[in-house]
Amino acid sequence: MKILIAEDDPSSRLLLKTTLEMWEYEVTATENGQEAWDSLQGDRVPSIAILDWMMPKLDGVELCRKIRESEDSRLQSMYIVILTAKANRESLVQGLDGGADDYMTKPFDRQELRARVSVGERVVQLQADLASRIVELEEALSKVKLLQGLIPICSYCKKIRDDENYWQQVESYIGEHSEARFSHSVCPPCYTEHIEPQIERLKNQMDREATQSADKSTT
Repeated sequence: MKILIAEDDPSSRLLLKTTLEMWEYEVTATENGQEAWDSLQGDRVPSIAILDWMMPKLDGVELCRKIRESEDSRLQSMYIVILTAKANRESLVQGLDGGADDYMTKPFDRQELRARVSVGERVVQLQADLASRIVELEEALSKVKLLQGLIPICSYCKKIRDDENYWQQVESYIGEHSEARFSHSVCPPCYTEHIEPQIERLKNQMDREATQSADKSTT
């Protein structure tokens, strides 16, 4: 995972960079807020940023606001940790209001740094998983066809007229305009009205044929 450092103090910058690289993170270290902002304009945007509050040209909170106001969704979702010697509650609130996700006081503790970076890594991974699920959902929804609007249907035969003025069976029309599939059956009223008379006619025909066959055999 790629991490951006913005720290104007050379010793702190080197210690941060060395520590994170020892934990096998890919690190980009910059000397001030403007240099950090310029580095964010490339193709490979880091997932986590550790920004010193007090820096020349562009301080950490100003840079944080600029990142959050960017139209680049990759910057908007970046996990940002503000690093500063200010330890009072007002500074904490100001940093978080500026768009930071977390806050560390200087000089930083290595174990605390690792814990906070790990939290950032989990949050970034959750965001990536959520974005992937959203893409999958959008793809699934794009494949779903919906029937809507006014559908012209014949009052007698119940065929539906499509956009090309062609009359189709209901199941054919719905099958073309949705993901629905049909399993044909017969409802009780239709069974009484249509099927039973057919069965009765078939029985009568069989009886007549049996009678005729019996008459022939007697003669």
